[in-house]
Amino acid sequence: MAKKIETQGLDLYYGKFHALSGVNLSIESHVITAIIGPSGCGKSTLLRSLNRMNDLVHGVRVAGRVLLDGVDILAPSTNLSLLRRRVGMVFQRPNPFPLSVFDNVAYGLRVHGEMRRSHLLPVVESSLQSTLLWDELKDKLDSSALELSPEQQQRLCISRVVAVKPEVLLMDEPCSALDPIATGRIEDLMRALAGGYTIVIVTHNMQQAARVAAQTAYMLLGELVEVGPTAHIFENPKDKRTEDYVSGLYG
Repeated sequence: MAKKIETQGLDLYYGKFHALSGVNLSIESHVITAIIGPSGCGKSTLLRSLNRMNDLVHGVRVAGRVLLDGVDILAPSTNLSLLRRRVGMVFQRPNPFPLSVFDNVAYGLRVHGEMRRSHLLPVVESSLQSTLLWDELKDKLDSSALELSPEQQQRLCISRVVAVKPEVLLMDEPCSALDPIATGRIEDLMRALAGGYTIVIVTHNMQQAARVAAQTAYMLLGELVEVGPTAHIFENPKDKRTEDYVSGLYG
């Protein structure tokens, strides 16, 4: 299967702290890849490296390469606005803007210059349909997004990302603030979206990785220990450190 993203010798420092060490990871197109590991191992740092969100942190220094369709996004010439349109992110907690449902979904399109409501409405509808929210919210488009349930808010945030037609969805523990029923719905949504997007998810929940991901990467202390088909990582890992983690002996 084709590679969508590839990191080559990726090192990242927060000041003097070496957060990522020589990470080599290939992410396949149109599948879900899970990144697992104990707290503080570099999972979210690696995820944020894939659309350069770490650039917003003072004192960050990066070396190596991060290739998106073979082009190094760490190059000085990279258009960060375009990059983050192509590689969207969904955060740990739902973060809808204090705006209407419609304005939340249309936000990114307006940032990129589309102001005509007649052009925005079909995209808002299709984006809400993709996250199975349209039937629930089609009569509430002008209501505040803050009135929605946490699970609806997280699906709305995914709709907001999808509206600008990204190629990659980065999800940083998207279910950590949700109850088990809502978590199941978001997992169903991820599986449904995987056919149209490359999805990379960070999760502390190993069962979640086993349920949704085709490929899983295990990180420890800033290093990528092992990556492979999810079933192999959980049932027949090659590295003893991976075995210890997935069996519950570590982390």
